[in-house]
Amino acid sequence: MSLIGTEVKPFSAKAFKDGEFIDVTNESIKGKWSVFCFYPADFTFVCPTELEDLQNEYATLKELGAEVYSVSTDTHFTHKGWHDSSETIGKITYAMIGDPSQTISRNFEVLDEESGLADRGTFIIDPDGVIQTVEINAGGIGRDASILVNKIKAAQYVRNNPGEVCPAKWQEGGETLKPSLDLVGKI
Repeated sequence: MSLIGTEVKPFSAKAFKDGEFIDVTNESIKGKWSVFCFYPADFTFVCPTELEDLQNEYATLKELGAEVYSVSTDTHFTHKGWHDSSETIGKITYAMIGDPSQTISRNFEVLDEESGLADRGTFIIDPDGVIQTVEINAGGIGRDASILVNKIKAAQYVRNNPGEVCPAKWQEGGETLKPSLDLVGKI
């Protein structure tokens, strides 16, 4: 079963953000757009490149009203340790959620039960707490956060313009489609 269109399942976790430990729950993410970026583990190789890329787009995502959360099965203490010891991770200002119980990773169906680590999964969640996009990559394939910005814009456009959809490679301000009987077979 797909997670698209489902509400985020209940969770409560500790996160490291801006030099502090904070609480994050399924209820606290409601009311704004959210991006959950799961990754296998701290102190690894592809993960810091992705998290830095996400940080590079963080201001733009915040301007779009989206909050970012990275999640791994490490603890929030490990996130702080990584943040304090890595120049790359030290740049991160979004919340880094610890999921040592693996609850969140299981809820989002990205937990590799054998290794106990999360797969590379990216989820866009609307202000109602409903999952709108899912992207899962193999461990060796890093993600590009600039694509995430366009996905957020498309998800917001579709939410704010019922009856319209965004075609492939849609960019903000571009033409959309209005599905109807008149369009069948004409695209």
